[in-house]
Amino acid sequence: MQDMNQDIRVPLEQVAHTRSGDKGNTSNIAVFAYEPELYELLKQQLSAERFKAFHGPAITGEVLRYEADNLHALNFVAHGALGGGVSRSLSVDNYGKALSAAILGFELLVPAALAPLLRRRAPG
Repeated sequence: MQDMNQDIRVPLEQVAHTRSGDKGNTSNIAVFAYEPELYELLKQQLSAERFKAFHGPAITGEVLRYEADNLHALNFVAHGALGGGVSRSLSVDNYGKALSAAILGFELLVPAALAPLLRRRAPG
């Protein structure tokens, strides 16, 4: 049995879902928490610096984070993330969809008491 006073480490995909967009060499990735209580954890643990560090050399410019509290969402604007943009890049991911999918692997610490709010994949 899990101690309800301990934190558990979970991938972001159990806490939120993402959407992405692009404009030129800039990728826009929104992270939407499944529940308001989980949004507070996102704000505490997923900073612009951590977002950029997680993606490593894929993002060469500044990353800005915007909070949309009414949507329980964080919006990240990553400059220098698309190899010059759709018309200039030979990258397989010139729209930034892979950046959006990759961040779902970012690990968060979630209080065990909030475990019932997590979304887990069905086996198989």
